[in-house]
Amino acid sequence: MRSSIHEYFYPGKRVHLCGIGGVSMSPLAEVLHSMGLQVQGSDMQDSPAVERLRTLGIPVTIGHQAQSVAGADFLIRTAAVHDDNPEIQRARETGIPIFERAEAWGAIMQGYRNALCIAGTHGKTTTTSMATHIFMAAGADPTVMIGGTLPMLHSGYRVGAGDTIILESCEYCNSFLHFFPTVAVILNIEADHLDFFKDLQDVEHSFRRFAQLVPSEGHIVANADDPGAMEALEGLALFTFGLEHPADCRAENLQWENGLPTFDVVIHGTPYCRIELQVGGRHNVMNALAAAAAAYVLGVPGQAVSSGLASFTGAGRRFEYKGSYHGAKIYDDYAHHPGEIHALLQMAKGLGYQRIICAFQPHTYSRTKALFDEFVRELKAADLVLLAEIYAAREKNTIGISSQDLARELPGSIYCPKLEDVTSHLRTLARDGDLILTVGAGNIYTAGEALLHENGGISL
Repeated sequence: MRSSIHEYFYPGKRVHLCGIGGVSMSPLAEVLHSMGLQVQGSDMQDSPAVERLRTLGIPVTIGHQAQSVAGADFLIRTAAVHDDNPEIQRARETGIPIFERAEAWGAIMQGYRNALCIAGTHGKTTTTSMATHIFMAAGADPTVMIGGTLPMLHSGYRVGAGDTIILESCEYCNSFLHFFPTVAVILNIEADHLDFFKDLQDVEHSFRRFAQLVPSEGHIVANADDPGAMEALEGLALFTFGLEHPADCRAENLQWENGLPTFDVVIHGTPYCRIELQVGGRHNVMNALAAAAAAYVLGVPGQAVSSGLASFTGAGRRFEYKGSYHGAKIYDDYAHHPGEIHALLQMAKGLGYQRIICAFQPHTYSRTKALFDEFVRELKAADLVLLAEIYAAREKNTIGISSQDLARELPGSIYCPKLEDVTSHLRTLARDGDLILTVGAGNIYTAGEALLHENGGISL
């Protein structure tokens, strides 16, 4: 019988993290280190996260080597680390127990009274960040794990002394099914990660299982305006939020000024708080409603919601302002699903720029193929599209697909085999009045940053 990870969460136990530099692995390393475990790990490349871990005395090996796991009591890996990894193979050969990253976070969250887990096809990072601002404003001193960087934290996580943990909860490989939420927030459910899930129905089934992890005294907070969420969660006891459909938590008196929304949050017909957002877009109204609804069910006063969201200016790589070049404003966004691109470009179109130039880097071959028509449809909203080659991430191109295939379906678009080509074209195109968006979950942001290191580029 497989042992429980709880058996190893004690001071002095040695743990090896395979992929320790990842966005949720590096904070996990720090949390385990703070618990008194002897932490070590490996990653494929150096990074700021790796350097930070080394300053804490956590040894990190670059490259995955079988001998690196020697002496470890147990091993934790990310979903991106496959069974043919030499460290995984050696651990199995020598009987070292192997656990998934999500199992570790699940074990950690059981030590908290409130475990706020935020899930959805998109909007997770922003909503988790908004919730963090709210709970910080409330003085709750939460522990936080976000799949991105939050400027207020100068990182994607914090270790607090309060009784609340807030986690971005990802459905890929059913990772969130290892969690123990007392409040599960479900923002939206669409077809994604089709290299793992069979279809939309399979995705909906996993989200329903996630919601059913909430104990009877907990809360399932769900988007009443999202058909996928309502279909997946039918018959469950929900606390809903919405703009268009009847919901427990609603935005009323919604007004826009210079692209930014102001609205009242009304719960069961009673005013809860007034919100003045510093980030634009209807999708961010929904994200703020979700965060406010979660705060309400956990007893947070409305004033903390108002003050917390008033100070929120966005998460890293979520419409993040990078600087200007020849009068053009350069923003970066992590959007890598058609739904996210739709929200991004619709919001951008309301900001008054003369042209929207979208430099898009598709993320994974399987997603590009599965959602090809949707990508084409949404990218047409930009005035000009530059297409970087597909970012492979965890995959190999066994499909034979390329960004050039997207370019053929987008008249006037420019195919860029290398990121240097993206930078070169942006250099030529940029002019006053332009909004340049570098978009994607890979390394497309470097194409925009390269401009800002040149003469005439003004970075933040």
